[in-house]
Amino acid sequence: MSKNELALKKVAKNTSVESGEKRKKMKSKNLPFYLMTVPAFLLFLVFHTYPALQGIFYSFTNWDGLSLDYNFVGLKNYLNLFKDGNILNSYLFTFKFAIISTIIVNVLSLIIAMGLNAKIKGKNFFRAVYFLPNVLGVLIVGFIFNFIFSNVIPQLGTKLDIGFLSANILGSEEFAWLGIVIVAVWQACAFNVILYLSGLQTVPTELYEASSLDGANKWQEFWKITFPMIAPFFTINMVLSMKNFLMVFDQVVALTNGGPGRATESISLLIFKSGFAGGEFAYQSANSVIYFIVIVVISVFQIKVLQKRELDM
Repeated sequence: MSKNELALKKVAKNTSVESGEKRKKMKSKNLPFYLMTVPAFLLFLVFHTYPALQGIFYSFTNWDGLSLDYNFVGLKNYLNLFKDGNILNSYLFTFKFAIISTIIVNVLSLIIAMGLNAKIKGKNFFRAVYFLPNVLGVLIVGFIFNFIFSNVIPQLGTKLDIGFLSANILGSEEFAWLGIVIVAVWQACAFNVILYLSGLQTVPTELYEASSLDGANKWQEFWKITFPMIAPFFTINMVLSMKNFLMVFDQVVALTNGGPGRATESISLLIFKSGFAGGEFAYQSANSVIYFIVIVVISVFQIKVLQKRELDM
């Protein structure tokens, strides 16, 4: 074997030894970070993953949530869901509420964000004011609006002799859902405004200057520059809004508790009331599984459609 070959082998051996030592050092450095994730992983596993898997398991049984014994019923719970009028009614209400609220929230939030992004006096003050609803408890806000809808507005309507304001909107089967929409939209706008503001601040001012030189008006600037540039933020807001509104619970509990009758009973509220207090734990576990699948499918569909639209822009 020549001297050159021996030298090359020696260099290769030294290199492999050095790389091995580096890997060991990297592993020893990263070990504390891996250990830091263990408590969070265990908490997630115990309080999220395990209960979810338990719920899926019980959805194939007839357990009422209290008894010590239960029997397996296969897909019976899942099949009965599609025959249950109360469940179908809750899905119809939830989807109507979620779709309308998502549209209103995103339109209002974008308008407010554009106003707050403009060169106005007291901009930081107004930003703080508009973000305030996001830090308030949902139940507290709901109870406050419950008092307003039930007492303040009817008294005001009576004094001013305005017929449609004199009645409590939350007591009407036809219009109670509007009260929930108002409260949910008012509180949800705060977070969406912040996201849209973040997107608007990423738009280069040079684009607006160039468009003004070309004679573009404000409407054209919005559709040709602003909206395409903030399209990713629009996607995020649409997906999060739809997901959150499909899971509406606190507002319904605080304002109507599902009433009058079952007119404003959301899916989450039905699962909670019937599953824990109605002796239908296994049945509502099956409903929860279907509910989860529906939300995932809708969210994935929204992301696919809206991201494709981003590319087209």
